[in-house]
Amino acid sequence: MYIIIVGAGDTGTPLIETATEDGNEVAVVERDPERAERAAQDYDCLVVNDDATSKDTLEDAGADRADAIIATTDDDATNVMVCLLAEELEVPTVVSVVNDTEHMNLYRQAGVHVVENPQRLIADYLYRAIVRPSIVDFMRVGDEAEVFEVEVAEGAPIAGLTLAEEDVLPADSLVVAIERNGNGDPITPRGGTRIEAGDVVTVYSASGATPDILDLFERADP
Repeated sequence: MYIIIVGAGDTGTPLIETATEDGNEVAVVERDPERAERAAQDYDCLVVNDDATSKDTLEDAGADRADAIIATTDDDATNVMVCLLAEELEVPTVVSVVNDTEHMNLYRQAGVHVVENPQRLIADYLYRAIVRPSIVDFMRVGDEAEVFEVEVAEGAPIAGLTLAEEDVLPADSLVVAIERNGNGDPITPRGGTRIEAGDVVTVYSASGATPDILDLFERADP
């Protein structure tokens, strides 16, 4: 793929690294000279040291043949302008970081795939690690729903139960996959599948990872 990444800051830099390591052809647009120079030195990519809100700049970066443009700056006005120009230049896939959630609808109306502010996501992960250490990973779906991975503790209320047993999970939740013995091979859950201590269970919940659900997977207080 040919990918244009706008911004070589805290979000853009690891994205450049991931995209180049995966064998993609990458162009970076960064208006700050020091960041642009650092990206050029550290990664095998084209770097355009210019203003990404200019159509000419995106054309210089190869927008005419780009498969995707990803806007990663910490300024929503810049990101929106980049996305609108990318749409005008008929780039097939346009993705952007959203720094202020109040601007989310603006991006969506422009037909942009959006990702919430990465710093907020990191903060959420760190908070979850303290409050609910059993959660291995999670992803929001819409405003409330979540898909999350949770490890089943020894002595957890759900350990030893099959999915077919009544009221194993709340009605608005569903077990999507089960990883057992740390082998990375997921088990497709069926009604007769028994959940065991040590399993990492992937759950979809329309109401999110609420205490009512998580308490089922964590060790009950003595």
